Amino acid sequence: MNLKFTVSSIIILALALVSFISFRTEEVLPPASSQTYFPISIDGHELKLQLALSSTEQKKGLMYREKLAKDHGMLFLFNKPEQRSFWMRNTSIPLDVAYFDDRGKLIEIHPLFPYDETSVVSTCNEILIAVETNQKWFSKKGIKSGAYLDLEALNYALKRRSHIGLGIDP
Repeated sequence: MNLKFTVSSIIILALALVSFISFRTEEVLPPASSQTYFPISIDGHELKLQLALSSTEQKKGLMYREKLAKDHGMLFLFNKPEQRSFWMRNTSIPLDVAYFDDRGKLIEIHPLFPYDETSVVSTCNEILIAVETNQKWFSKKGIKSGAYLDLEALNYALKRRSHIGLGIDP
């Protein structure tokens, strides 16, 4: 009788522990696909970019992060070209946002300051892609308006993320 009780107790505790660990892992770790960085170049300078494709990923952006590794950033790909705006709610890292058109052409770059909730609006209304990276990354690399994002690398990253439905022509 004692042995049955002990074995049953151990099995129940083991199942509870596995269930707890699975729950904690799902709560703590974001989906694997949103943690993948893809090498994508701008004007020949490689960045490792995390893709923000879904509305949820785009709303969260780089919020709540304490740092962003050198030559890393986040790429936002939207459903259609239009005027865009970014702000820094819950974001402590000084960033730059670069706005690109549907050909991958860099239209404009703007600095973003920690926790500033003022919208930084693009002057162009044909923005399809935005890239956020550490502040001054573009100026340190000598990248200016007119530079191009590597759309072939972006298409490859989109396929790796199983993202379909947007035609980005390199």
